[in-house]
Amino acid sequence: MTAIRLTSQLQDRAADALRRIEALEFAYETVTLGQLVSMQARAHGSKIAIDLFERGERATYAEMDQLSNKCARALRAFGVRKGDRIGVMLANRIEFPILWFAFAKLGAVIVPVNIRYTPREVEHVLCDTQARFAILDESAWPVFSGMGFWQRELAKERVVLVVHFAGGTATRLDELLKGIDDSSVDENVGPEDLLNIQYTSGTTGFPKGCMLTHDYWGVGSYGSVYTDYQPYKTYLSWAPLFYAEGLGQLLRSYRQGGTLYLAQKLSSTRFVDWLKSYGIEWCMLPELIARQLEAADSTSMCLKQIWQDGGWGPQLMHRFRERFRVPGHSAYGMTEIGWGALMPCGIDEMDDSGSVGIRAPFRVLRLVNDDGSPTPVGEVGELWVSGRGIFEGYWNRPEANAASFEGEWFKTGDLMRRDELGFYWLMGRTKDMIRRSGENIAAREVEAIVREIPEISDVAAIPVRDEKCGEEVKICVELIEGVTPADLPVERILEHARARLAVFKVPRYIAFIPSFPRTTSSNKVIKRELMDVTDPLAGAYDTKEKRWR
Repeated sequence: MTAIRLTSQLQDRAADALRRIEALEFAYETVTLGQLVSMQARAHGSKIAIDLFERGERATYAEMDQLSNKCARALRAFGVRKGDRIGVMLANRIEFPILWFAFAKLGAVIVPVNIRYTPREVEHVLCDTQARFAILDESAWPVFSGMGFWQRELAKERVVLVVHFAGGTATRLDELLKGIDDSSVDENVGPEDLLNIQYTSGTTGFPKGCMLTHDYWGVGSYGSVYTDYQPYKTYLSWAPLFYAEGLGQLLRSYRQGGTLYLAQKLSSTRFVDWLKSYGIEWCMLPELIARQLEAADSTSMCLKQIWQDGGWGPQLMHRFRERFRVPGHSAYGMTEIGWGALMPCGIDEMDDSGSVGIRAPFRVLRLVNDDGSPTPVGEVGELWVSGRGIFEGYWNRPEANAASFEGEWFKTGDLMRRDELGFYWLMGRTKDMIRRSGENIAAREVEAIVREIPEISDVAAIPVRDEKCGEEVKICVELIEGVTPADLPVERILEHARARLAVFKVPRYIAFIPSFPRTTSSNKVIKRELMDVTDPLAGAYDTKEKRWR
């Protein structure tokens, strides 16, 4: 933790930031997502709400309200009812937010599905939620049709394709919309109603579905704009809408009446051009792009605020602020709680401190020792979070809920340190996770799949630092007795993993190890010994470069 000199001015500004949070909480007016969409249509009707510039798709606030009304009415006629779960497998395209808003107005529940999932992963999500309907991108049809669930449980009559292609058997969205009016939808939807079942990688193997209500999105979007100096006109997002982060950035812009420029995916080569071409004032900025911007011409940029993606080092944050005169905010959040901590505006000495900020609006934070006792100021403990609008628990996972909650407190599994002013520093993670190019990967899911190979006795997935991706996935493989690495080609391991895991989960590095270091009491693999080596890539096979290191 970077040492911060306590001055009376810093103490006053920290106290003022907490007072502003309390005032914000007091002033909040409860709203469902459908109500928010209609409210913003009245306030900003003719303004462009979202622009998918690479696809040539855009819509005003009024059009988003009208189109979501029309979709809601069409889906109701199709048989969708309040509480129905609908699997949605779409890339970043204009229909995604329109359909999400339509579900909100109907009281239906969206189950976003990563478009890079394999049939096994898609089937897990849809089976787990017992989705009654599915809406697919044309590009997702080959993966979707490759699983058995939809043929057994999800009749093809309840599958909708956003784009038609020759030979398709599913209903087309444009067919559903024919003859449907765009008047408002009358449905009894409240803030406590479920809106998303958002799947996130966990530590127990398969992803778990976080139950997110209208209130989760309402207070989350309201609270996130607390750090803004002013309502910004233009926002840039590259996050997939099938993730909570992408939807959260959409609502951040929506709350401010801004225009969200939404890319198909992150591009390091085009990012600077996007900032300049569209006059972007706010964006989430990855560390790699920030380093590239240090050498870029800033004269035609309009940036007024950025949020750090992935947690930059203090030195990079300092250089960026000096170079661009743009405040860069750090934050801490996760799907289960939304934002837990945010760096307040106007506290310059904290910008490059490495702190993730103070408690976010509607969030109560506490640090807890292993024995459940409170962690003293300045020491490291596990972060527990409570407050209005956090997730309702994991869908259909009573055991996981029992382990994750202590009363109203959600145990994040992340290790933090707090100072006397209420600022928090992320010190580490107790969860066995790997963060690769913005994707959270559960090590145990990777291990479970690789362990299916008969010649393998055990496997450990660990993170390896990577300048471009943040972290890469490395697996250490222990073979059964009598089997040598020559008996199990790395190509076979890769083929097995690629058939069962989304591409971003497939290990880049593979290393064979004679035997794992293990605890004497529980015989668990001691991963820290595998990670705490001078050169973690020595002796590993690099699947990207196709060579042994």
